[in-house]
Amino acid sequence: MSHTTAHRAPTAVDAIANDFLTASLALSPELATALGRPDAPDSYDDHSPAGTAARRALVVRTLEALSTATPVDTVDEVTIDVMRERLGLEVEIIDTGVTPLNNLESVPQLLRNLLDLMPQESAEDWAHVSARLSHLPQALAEFTESLEASRAAGKVAAVRQVDEVASQCRAYAEDGGYFDQLLSQAPTADAQFAVNFASIVAAAKVAYLELAGYLSEDLRKHAPTKDAVGREYYSLMSREFLGAEVDLEETYAWGVAELERIIAEQEAVAQEIEPGASLERAREILNTDPERVLHGTDALREWMQAKSDAALKDLAATHFDIVPPMDRLECMIAPTQEGGIYYTPPSADFSRPGRMWWSVPEGETEFLTWAETSTVYHEGVPGHHLQCATALLADDELNEYRSQAVWVSGHGEGWALYAERLMEQLGYLADPGDRLGMLDGQRLRAARVVFDIGVHLELEVPERWGSGTWDADKGWEFLKANMFESEGRIRFEFLRYLGWPGQAPSYKIGQRLWEQIRDEVARREGEDFDLKAFHTRALRLGSMGLDSLHRALLGA
Repeated sequence: MSHTTAHRAPTAVDAIANDFLTASLALSPELATALGRPDAPDSYDDHSPAGTAARRALVVRTLEALSTATPVDTVDEVTIDVMRERLGLEVEIIDTGVTPLNNLESVPQLLRNLLDLMPQESAEDWAHVSARLSHLPQALAEFTESLEASRAAGKVAAVRQVDEVASQCRAYAEDGGYFDQLLSQAPTADAQFAVNFASIVAAAKVAYLELAGYLSEDLRKHAPTKDAVGREYYSLMSREFLGAEVDLEETYAWGVAELERIIAEQEAVAQEIEPGASLERAREILNTDPERVLHGTDALREWMQAKSDAALKDLAATHFDIVPPMDRLECMIAPTQEGGIYYTPPSADFSRPGRMWWSVPEGETEFLTWAETSTVYHEGVPGHHLQCATALLADDELNEYRSQAVWVSGHGEGWALYAERLMEQLGYLADPGDRLGMLDGQRLRAARVVFDIGVHLELEVPERWGSGTWDADKGWEFLKANMFESEGRIRFEFLRYLGWPGQAPSYKIGQRLWEQIRDEVARREGEDFDLKAFHTRALRLGSMGLDSLHRALLGA
């Protein structure tokens, strides 16, 4: 697996895929920046209804081209399968008329997050940041147009999400907030640049405050108080994030049973930490162990980096194909304080490395290693970094669209959870504290299946957790009983699940589907089954819907 491998001859199907990517990049400077394209324009996407219409037209044209395409090999067959599933679903989602608005993955956050991906070292780098930032007021105004169009169609996010995003917008723009911090980091040697940049930053702050005002004073009046999105929209979002169609009631019941199984496993691990200990006592022991506490974000970043470096080195020698330039991963403290931990992939040429980011909530200064060891494996190696870098290095076989531009949450996050369990099986979580931390994460992911499907479909609450049908208030108490984090982290996740339906369960359901596919391949291959070879073969296919993955590895 390297760039020296002989490249497969491109086909007509590859041309359709790559033409689609080229056209997508022309419509989306944000995608070009996310992919690390050096020629990415210093602007934002068109977030107005006209921009959405242009995207839809491109997707429909591409689907029409695929309908008459003839595959010449299995790579083409998989490409057609992946694109039909992804693009067909995109049209369905656009046609709902919904403009997403939530606390994590909607335009107000994405516009700001994009600046984190831009180099900020040289004067030239800052010129690009300044140029992009100058377009931010227009991008937010276009987004407001789309929110208005959705409002006119009766499609408005729940009031809880409207309030939260308004609060985030104000936080970005407040004195000492994100934009003031960005201004303080900008170079001042060029006095004219400094004056211009300060003016551009001030305009960006005003734009975010105007959006906050629109959300609070106008859109809020039309926002429903009910958080549940209902079966029709939820089913669509479940397919979006899984790339698979699952029986939601069966999956909900499985989530309830899986949660019970994990709790029993946790209780057994607690006995290893101290005979007779409850889970609460086991956590107390771990939390008060000074060797398991990090003080300050510098120590956190250094610990993350050391864990990642060790995993890269160890696993490359044994269980995975890890070759240069994918053997580099940077661990970063994010410039925000929103509470998430996330990964950003390398650029196609690896000049920008893969990065693991930790967004530390304000006031948090102590971090527990036992609770986060498996998170490092989830975000880095053998999790997201191995997954994304392997796909990039499969460019000897895959077209650019498949190697760079596809991301399906159930495939990606499912793999990362699969990777956590795999690290336990390989002995990297032999310490009972680290294993309990991994199980806490698995427990949360199972609880999210119950919460997300239960609340949005308003299903019956399992007897252990209450009575009646699910609503947000019952869901909050349920999360507090199953998520062992700070109040701020729990609140962030609670809002995320309510506002981004179908995404959170895709982790655990994705893990389930990955394990089912692996086990089915192993049954078919019998004594010839090789786990390392399976991982390499599967990851070199790139990200795709999990039904497409099943077909690619096992046939229709």
